[in-house]
Amino acid sequence: MIPGARVQAAIELLDSIIEAACNNGAPADRLIAEYFRARRYAGSKDRRAVRELVYAAIRACGPVPADGRAAMLRLAQTDSEILHLFDGVGHGPAPVDPSETPAQGGIAPQWLAQQLAASDIHGDEAEALLGRAPLDLRVNTLKTDRATVVLPEEGGKLAAEQGLRFEAGTQVEQWDAFKAGMVEVQDHGSQWACRAMAAKPGETIIDLCAGAGGKTLALAAMMQNNGTLIASDTDRGRLSRLPARAERAGAGMIETVLLNPGRELEMLADWQGKADGVLVDAPCSGTGTWRRNPEARWRLDERQLERYAETQSRLLDIAATLVKPGGRISYITCSLLDEEGRDRVQSFLAEHPGWTAIENGVTIGRPRGSGTRLTPFHDGTDGFFVASLCSPC
Repeated sequence: MIPGARVQAAIELLDSIIEAACNNGAPADRLIAEYFRARRYAGSKDRRAVRELVYAAIRACGPVPADGRAAMLRLAQTDSEILHLFDGVGHGPAPVDPSETPAQGGIAPQWLAQQLAASDIHGDEAEALLGRAPLDLRVNTLKTDRATVVLPEEGGKLAAEQGLRFEAGTQVEQWDAFKAGMVEVQDHGSQWACRAMAAKPGETIIDLCAGAGGKTLALAAMMQNNGTLIASDTDRGRLSRLPARAERAGAGMIETVLLNPGRELEMLADWQGKADGVLVDAPCSGTGTWRRNPEARWRLDERQLERYAETQSRLLDIAATLVKPGGRISYITCSLLDEEGRDRVQSFLAEHPGWTAIENGVTIGRPRGSGTRLTPFHDGTDGFFVASLCSPC
């Protein structure tokens, strides 16, 4: 593909990504994969170049662009080499008409940028949300540890006891150590969020929103495969991926429970009032993960944010029912908005007399309300809010 054809391919992909973002469609990475699956003639260099153009254009736009061409013209404002490729030559994009308007720049749609600023995420803190994330691994102590594991590349040691950092794009899935379950891909901030649960061998722990089980596997390692570990979720597809991951990791103690939305307590009746700890990795806006999913900024609206907050409060109430006297809840969101972090915990404590916020053991990040907030700019992690809550005895 000539350079102009790469730009035109990126524009076509951006059209699909913008439409999907506005209509709750497939994520950008899946659309890119499908696009090139139908275009086998594109070589690896072409695919890489187009992908980089697509994500650079997404990061360059704040509000949702009118279309892919407007998004690419916005990127061209910061990269003059791209503008020269709007010449109509070959399969390149048509020349720019003087009446065309590039998409707007910025961190996010205006209302969302204002919400972030109200949560003290602005300036360099906000800009860092659109950087590129590294690749972090957690060494699985059920099979090895950071001091002895042998990997094809040497990673940088992180503050988390078993954490290693590599460059973005490192093909760890091809490593024998990964296939053998010795390492798992897990952001450094996520590793600390799991540690806040302080799970111990022999305890009964419930991962209430387990998804595909990344945090569940970390809990299994903390518990040394000893105790009761329940991984529950309402998403059958994501939860179904956990058994194979658990087998690879040597985590034989995990029991999965598929939940029906609105009937979670009914399906977890056997553990009500019995759990030593409940991890609530609540569904959220994902503002802390924009480095990996920058188009997520275009999928959120104010009503959706309200629904997330309602769900988060409901999940905390469910967790409180599952915990035994003196037990604990670890509340996590990968959001930097106070509405989904500090405010949710504050509301919970006000509505549940006797519950208290306790030390969460997270030694990076900064205090935020009754919890700790990690940010890409300050901590080099995804954005997280983490709080630990203790029930009355």
